[in-house]
Amino acid sequence: MSTNTISMARSHILGEISGRCEPVQSVPVYLNDKYGEILGYADESLGKYADAITFHLDEGFGKKLTMGHFTYSFEFDYINADQAQISPQKRRIRLNSILLVERKGYARPEAKRKAGDTEAKGA
Repeated sequence: MSTNTISMARSHILGEISGRCEPVQSVPVYLNDKYGEILGYADESLGKYADAITFHLDEGFGKKLTMGHFTYSFEFDYINADQAQISPQKRRIRLNSILLVERKGYARPEAKRKAGDTEAKGA
């Protein structure tokens, strides 16, 4: 099994928690939930100023990730207990894992038929 490395912008992956999150240091990446299949790990291996998260995944999941087949969910802890008086929206956090959640497919809508088509077939 070959491993791909995919780097994406930290703000794209973490969204609104990007500014509150400690640097990502080798956190596991799971499929759908933390009890699901472990796909690899993610870190900020490009350095302090790169502002990117690098995923180390096998080739199949790497392609799906770059094509947008997943959404992101996170398992995290608040860092300092002395920040209890600060609202949860402002507390610093440390990631425990990243969950790649598969997007649900949708049913294709049926083709619209003209009113005259059904009558012509019945005659």
